[in-house]
Amino acid sequence: MTVSGQLILIIGAGAVFAAIALAVLTLASASVARSGVARALETIDTVYAPGSASAAEERLGDRLRPAVAQVSALGRLLTPKGAAARLQRRLDHAGNPVAWPPERVVEMQGLGLVVVAFLGGAFGFAFGFGPGGLLLSVLAGGALGFWAPFLVVYDLGVRRQQQIRRQLPDALDLLTLSVEAGLGFDAALAQVAAAMPGALAREFARMLHEMQMGQRRVDALRALAARTTVPELKTITMALVQAGELGIPIAGVLREQARQMRVKRRQRAEEAARKLPVKVIFPLVLCLFPALFIVVIGPGIINVMEAFGGR
Repeated sequence: MTVSGQLILIIGAGAVFAAIALAVLTLASASVARSGVARALETIDTVYAPGSASAAEERLGDRLRPAVAQVSALGRLLTPKGAAARLQRRLDHAGNPVAWPPERVVEMQGLGLVVVAFLGGAFGFAFGFGPGGLLLSVLAGGALGFWAPFLVVYDLGVRRQQQIRRQLPDALDLLTLSVEAGLGFDAALAQVAAAMPGALAREFARMLHEMQMGQRRVDALRALAARTTVPELKTITMALVQAGELGIPIAGVLREQARQMRVKRRQRAEEAARKLPVKVIFPLVLCLFPALFIVVIGPGIINVMEAFGGR
């Protein structure tokens, strides 16, 4: 290996070490923050306060403030117009993680742009790319590092909304039973939030907290509909809003919505069952059939080859 190749490898190893060190530092700061709020994790105001931080985290942030400010400025400079609103919406879908406010996501975008672009350049040098290939590798690495945090947030939001969709029929049945048993709507929501841990229960707890802070029930229901991408939950919230505005008993609305949710859940199960044969075709054709052909036809082919070879 030439001297330039060894130098490139050393630079690449140093860049990887620096990226790992920054990741460990970020995780350490997040763990410090979590230890400060572990005792109050169940309180909704701490859970839904993305900008909150402990004193230890603030002291650690003071040490890294100059570098963080430059990285944040780079991330904000390259963020397209309107992307901040989309990022906040994706964070709402993901449940607004305490350790990942929008500012930190922008910081990670800037950091990912610099680190992954440098790694892309080192990769191009190591494999002897020309000027065009080197530039392309740097641009591809920078784009990947810049959009990776946003894609992670998007994936978290999609997974959380799927969890809400799975939990919604059972939660709606429990809410209907609680209201028909004589509880008020707010008390029934509190019962569901306490009895069913998960993403949907946290959304109900946040809505209750907003109403306790003085927000009207109609506005809290509309805010819940705006924070989700589940069509069934949007339909339920709009039905409850209309029932409240028109004076319709909530128990009847919940009973009808629960019946429709059971029908939709059965339809989704039947749809998934009908899709299963199509999904199984590709593993069968690509994996099982070749191995089966080898086991069944292989000995016969070997015998035929030996018979012709003997002649």
